[in-house]
Amino acid sequence: MGSIDRYIFRTTLASFAVVLISLTGVIWITQALRGIDLMTSQGQTILTFLGITSLVIPSLVLVISPIALMIAVSHTLNKLATDSEIIVMNAAGFSPARLFRPFVYATCMVALLVAFIGAYLAPDGLRRIKQWDAEITADVLTNVLQPGRFAQLDQNLTIRIRERQPGGLLKGIFIDDRRDPKERVSIVADHGTVVKNQDGSFLILEDGNLERFEAGKRDPALVAFGRYGFDMSKFNKGHDVTLGIRERYLWELLAPEEADPTYQQLQGQFRAELHDRFMSPIYPFAFAALTFAFLGAPRTTRQSRNFSIGGAALAALGVRIAGFACSVLTVKSPAAAVVQYLMLFAAIGGSLWIIIAGVVIEPPAGLIEAINRSNERILRLFRRPAIA
Repeated sequence: MGSIDRYIFRTTLASFAVVLISLTGVIWITQALRGIDLMTSQGQTILTFLGITSLVIPSLVLVISPIALMIAVSHTLNKLATDSEIIVMNAAGFSPARLFRPFVYATCMVALLVAFIGAYLAPDGLRRIKQWDAEITADVLTNVLQPGRFAQLDQNLTIRIRERQPGGLLKGIFIDDRRDPKERVSIVADHGTVVKNQDGSFLILEDGNLERFEAGKRDPALVAFGRYGFDMSKFNKGHDVTLGIRERYLWELLAPEEADPTYQQLQGQFRAELHDRFMSPIYPFAFAALTFAFLGAPRTTRQSRNFSIGGAALAALGVRIAGFACSVLTVKSPAAAVVQYLMLFAAIGGSLWIIIAGVVIEPPAGLIEAINRSNERILRLFRRPAIA
């Protein structure tokens, strides 16, 4: 790789990283706001909230990466054209096909990243989200014990907490335990926390009083305690997790178990998801080739590149929308997947032909004249009359 190739390669990947991080961050924030109820209604910590919501980032990167690469390629080409570097390279003997080489190197890096995310990282994140969500849903301490309510965990066991505070601190705890017919236990504690270990889940009460009424005795026994453990393990429900299609690794989609009930019911969706995983690394090549086909030809600084930028964006958008449509149709018709492969390779092949042939994509002269005439009419409408 020569110095020019390294320069273009580094510029493209740096732009790709900036765009990818920016777009992913914005979209992640909008997605994360939907899970804010983990902290407000279920009393989870900020670390739990950030941990769960950040696991969706690989899935976002999987979709955003081709778009970020297209923006990076267009930015790099526009920078080279603005500084007249493309014209100088062309005059020095660099053909558009030769100039496209470092962009291919950058696209290969992005494609490898997308392939790894699609095969392992994205489904692993989604499956961790489902498992974590199942654990939270099955936890009686976060779902049944709501502030200000009397929760009846068993036929003769009632618990109430006054409020939840950050860090999982429970304030104003009251427990009425009548499960043993020989005695009744009432516990009042100032605060408490939940401790989970290999022995189970425990509600650790602090600074409280325990009042025990034994059958046959007139006066209750009153005990003041500084720390008291109340076992809550048997009230937690099991949390069996059924993995969906998007939570399966690539090799699980390639060779699913015949006895898997999900596979038996949704074989078409398994097929569609498998082809999506295969085609994910191809989209960066299609987007990079389309963008270079519109913007890679040498132009002077006086020639407008707005049409080429808009054309590249519309072409990539059309390919992606058609890909989504084919993915939906693949659920019922395997032939739709073939159409999607042909569409992607046709976009790559057509772009490579334009690049190798040195074709400059320009709008028709008639269209440019019509746009100019329309702009002149608009200017005349808003032009202020001259003052005599």
